[in-house]
Amino acid sequence: MENSFLAFVEDSIKKNWDLDALTDYKGATLQYKDVARKIEKLHILLAESGINPGDKVALCGRNSSHWGVAFLAILTYGAVAVPILHEFKADNIQNIVNHSDARLLFVGDVVWESLNEAEMPSLEGIILMTDFTLLVCRSKQLEFAREHLNEMFGKKFPRNFRKEHVSYRKDKPEELAIINYTSGTTSFSKGVMLPYRSLWSNTAFATEMLHLAPGSRVISILPMAHMYGLAFEFIYEICSGCHVYFLTRMPSPKIIFQAFADIKPHIVISVPLIIEKIIKKNVLPKLETLKMKILFRLPIINEKIGSTLRDYIVQAFGGNFFEVIIGGAAFNQDVERLLRDIDFPYTVGYGMTECGPIICYEDWRRYKPGTCGKAAPRMEVKIDSSDPENLVGEILARGDNVMLGYYKNPEATAQAIDKEGWLHTGDLGTMDKDGNVTIRGRSKNMLLGPSGQNIYPEEIEEKINNLPYVCENIVIQQSDNKLAALIYPDFDEAYANGLTPADIERVMEENRTAVNAELPAYSQIARVKIYPEEFEKTPKKSIKRFLYQDVK
Repeated sequence: MENSFLAFVEDSIKKNWDLDALTDYKGATLQYKDVARKIEKLHILLAESGINPGDKVALCGRNSSHWGVAFLAILTYGAVAVPILHEFKADNIQNIVNHSDARLLFVGDVVWESLNEAEMPSLEGIILMTDFTLLVCRSKQLEFAREHLNEMFGKKFPRNFRKEHVSYRKDKPEELAIINYTSGTTSFSKGVMLPYRSLWSNTAFATEMLHLAPGSRVISILPMAHMYGLAFEFIYEICSGCHVYFLTRMPSPKIIFQAFADIKPHIVISVPLIIEKIIKKNVLPKLETLKMKILFRLPIINEKIGSTLRDYIVQAFGGNFFEVIIGGAAFNQDVERLLRDIDFPYTVGYGMTECGPIICYEDWRRYKPGTCGKAAPRMEVKIDSSDPENLVGEILARGDNVMLGYYKNPEATAQAIDKEGWLHTGDLGTMDKDGNVTIRGRSKNMLLGPSGQNIYPEEIEEKINNLPYVCENIVIQQSDNKLAALIYPDFDEAYANGLTPADIERVMEENRTAVNAELPAYSQIARVKIYPEEFEKTPKKSIKRFLYQDVK
């Protein structure tokens, strides 16, 4: 096949015309022919309202079949899609709409309730995703197009819309397809410009590596406004004739667990936090004699226990998948060791929005535990270090997946991509002689010890997370240069075991002593602060560190 992303989409729609394509969990289903018909209607709406190829069209809402249709329609028409996370605050959404120069905005009903259209003066219209209702209209052309949409569609296709009518434009490799605004762990978002070669290369990678067949079932859990979820829970599946289920609600461990049981997906794509929570909340309680923390600390897991545990975990994810792919954030090493010991089919990948997203991956059968795989096809990876195997350095990436740059921000682009085309990821890592990359932390997160030692808070946090009654934590450096651990305890487990708030404080202090026994003097924890609620997170479920830089 030619290196055309939209050819992937067109061919799949035609080949899988009568198959189920998109389902809102416990709601309606669209077949591929329904998706094609809706795309065509949106093409008419865009054309008749004066939207030109290259114009920006934003979309913001929970994952749903309507979101997927709107996204595909924008790209196949020739406009530039600007997906915006529905979890962003209203002023953040409005700023992104304005910064991106979007002419139209497709919204979900929940998002619309919080927005103020007066703060987005350049928008010509705001359209409800579900039925294309005009919520705001500042264009006579748009108003006319919406009022006469069905009539115009009928005139264009008087004898019904058929698969031979599906003919999408040919995209060019360097043509801008998506502007994806990073949530990141800094307070300022940047618009990542992804060209069609990045979309094509990521889709080709998934096609080469994952081999899902038409009709395979997949659950869309991760937000589609983030490239990890968009590329590997939606785009690849659509291009492969799969059936994508959208949860259309907050993906809590309980809802996800039920969806896995009902849908039985053929592949599971997720972030570490969701995997860890499902195992902790839905699997380990069934093994009444086993405590998670004890289990993780055993050097060897009993074979019978291991087999039982594997069966439970497989069933927790629906029992029908060939692989679990984990990415988006660092994976807890003890959880990983547990999965490895019970021969669970998982692999850990590595990517970032700026690569649309994939950088490293390895098939689970060849995957080296603790790493995030090797450079993906059409990508090069190197470590900026004199001794990449032993000395930590910044991870650099180059290849077809890399972005064009940051929208309207040439300074940030020049800082990120050097003259030789290497993207400076800001992540720190090592690489073994076989090319397997191990992430050691974020360069932005690295702390300096009292004598200039490099301290990687993620490594300490991982140790703390495996101690009793710890749900999640972050390690920060205080104004006196001493380290503090901010801990959100597992209150449910603690109270179920009869602990009082005073007991929890005592346990956390014991945890501090325990972790310090494993750490060199320069990276020991000086104090613990208990947080009453979960830390605020990015869509990849990374804690927004910039919000927690001081112990109150």
